Amino acid sequence: MQTSENVLPMRLRHLQTMWSYALDSFLASVGMLLVTGVISIFHLYPRIPNISIVYLPVVLILAVRRGRYAAILASFVAFLSFDYFIVPPLYTFVMYHVEEWISLFVFLINAVLTSHLASSLCVQARRAERQERETHILYDLMRETTREEGLHKQLQIVAQTLVKVFSAWGIYDCALLQMAGDGTLQMQAGTSQSGEAVTLSADEQKMAGKVLTQGHSIRLRQETLPAPARPAFKLSTWMSGTVIQQTVRRSICLLPLKVGSRVVGVLRLGVQENDPQSRLEESLQAEQEHPQAHTAFFWTFLDQAATLIERAWLRNEHMRMELLQRTDELRSALLSSVSHDLRTPLTVIKAATSSLLQDDIEWGPQERRSFICSIEREADRLNHLVGNLLDMSRIENGALQPDKDWYNVNSLIADVVNRLQPMFKEREVRLALPSEIALVELDYLQIDQVLTNLIENALRYTPAGSPIDIGVEWEEHAVTIYVADRGPGIQKEDRERIFDKFYRVLSAKPTSGDTPAGSGLGLAVCKGLVEAHGGHIWVKPRNEGGVIFYVRLPRETYEGSEL
Repeated sequence: MQTSENVLPMRLRHLQTMWSYALDSFLASVGMLLVTGVISIFHLYPRIPNISIVYLPVVLILAVRRGRYAAILASFVAFLSFDYFIVPPLYTFVMYHVEEWISLFVFLINAVLTSHLASSLCVQARRAERQERETHILYDLMRETTREEGLHKQLQIVAQTLVKVFSAWGIYDCALLQMAGDGTLQMQAGTSQSGEAVTLSADEQKMAGKVLTQGHSIRLRQETLPAPARPAFKLSTWMSGTVIQQTVRRSICLLPLKVGSRVVGVLRLGVQENDPQSRLEESLQAEQEHPQAHTAFFWTFLDQAATLIERAWLRNEHMRMELLQRTDELRSALLSSVSHDLRTPLTVIKAATSSLLQDDIEWGPQERRSFICSIEREADRLNHLVGNLLDMSRIENGALQPDKDWYNVNSLIADVVNRLQPMFKEREVRLALPSEIALVELDYLQIDQVLTNLIENALRYTPAGSPIDIGVEWEEHAVTIYVADRGPGIQKEDRERIFDKFYRVLSAKPTSGDTPAGSGLGLAVCKGLVEAHGGHIWVKPRNEGGVIFYVRLPRETYEGSEL
C-alpha cells in the first residue's frame, strides 16, 4: 500500500473569479504607480532616457506570479502613468515630441510581449510539472499493483490512491463494484473508514446496473449539509487573506469502468462539493470517450482500474480454458486407457467362461484349471485397475489421509518381497538393508502398495535374467528406499512426465508376452501416496544401464526406535 501513503494529492486548478481579477487589477495598478512614484521623486527622467525599462521586472513578476491578465494590465498602467506623471507636460496625456510617442509605444509593445511570453512559459512549465506528476503517480500505481497478485489487493490500492490523489477535487470515498454470481453488484475494494463493505441500497443497485449496461455516469442523492448541523464538513477557501466559509454538498457518483466498449465494473465515488464551479463536477459530466484536457488524467486513472479488472478476467478465462483443455485431455486419456484395460481382461474372462460352458466339448482337469486361472488373473487385473482409479480419485480430492504408525522399514520391504516371490521365478533380487533396526512413522498399506508397484514395474519391463536391487539409505531426518533395475532405461523426456496420470512410456514394452502393459496410473498413485506422507519420489538413470526409483520419507525421532 505504499502508493496511497507516499503520493501527494493533485492540486485543483482554480478558475478565475471576480475576486481574482480585482486582486490582479489592484496589484498591477499599485505596482506600476509605485515605480512611477520612484522615478518622479528622484527625477530619474530625462536624466536616464531609458528609465522606463525598470517597469519590466515588475511586469515579469506579475506574469509569473499572477498570470497574463495582471502583466498586460500592468503594461498599460505603466504606459499611461509614465505619460501622465513623468513626461512633460505633466498631469496630461499630451506629448509634443514624436520621439516620446515612439519610445512609449515601443515600451508598451515590449512590455506586452514580455508579459505574454513570460506567462506562456509559466503555463507550459506548470503543465509540464503537472504531466510529470501525473506520470509519476501512474508509474507508482502500476508498480505497486504489479507487486500484488490478488485482484482485491490491487483494486484496494487503486481505490486508496484515487481518494488520496483527487481529494482536492472533493472525493472522500471510493468503492469498486463488480457483478457477483447472484446477479448483484458487490464491492471488490473500497476506502470506507468503518472497514465494512459498502451495502448498496435498492436505488443504487438499480442505478449501478444501469451504469453497467449503458456505460454512462449517474449522480445520486445530491444533498446540502447545513452549516449548523454538520460543521465538520464546512470547507474554507482562502482568497486574499479572507476566509470564506461555504456549505458542503455531498453526492454519490456512479461511473463506468470501460475497456474499449465493454463495461467491466462500476466506480462508486463519494463526492463533497463546496464550489459551484468545481472542477470535479465538470470532470464527472465529461464523457469518457471525449475527455477534456483537465479531465484526461482522471479518466486515465480510472482506465488503470479497468485494465486490472480486465487482466484478472483474462487470466481467469485463460485458467478456465486451460483447465477445460486439461480436463478434456484427461477424459480422453481415461477413456482410452480404461476402455483398453477393461476390454482386454473382460475379453479373456468372456472367452474362458464361454469355453467352460460349451457342452459339446469335454475339457480335461488341466484345461479347466487353465481357464479358471485366466479368469482369476484377469479379475485381479480389473481389481487392480479399479483400485488405482479409486486411489487417484481420493488423492485428487484430498480425501486420502495416511493412517500412520511406527513400523520397521526392513520388515516392510521383506514382507513385500516375500509376497511377490512367485513373480520373481529365476530373477535375482538383491537386498541392501541396514543392520540396525529403525522405526519410521508411515501408513503400512500405502507404502506397501508403492513398493509393490515399483517392484512389479521392474519385473514387467526388464529382461528376465537381469537383477533387481532393493535397499534403504538412512539420513538424519529422512529414510530413502530405492528400487533399481538393469532394464533398457527411460529417456529424459519420459522421466519428466512418468509420474503424470495416464502417461505411458511408448518405448517401454513388457518383456514377457503374458504380462499386460500398465494403465499409466500406477506411478501417479505412488506419487500421490508418497506426497501424502510428506515425502518425495523420483527416478534417475543408472550408470551401467537401467533406472533407479527413490522414495524418500521424513523420519522423526522416536524414543526407543533404535533396537
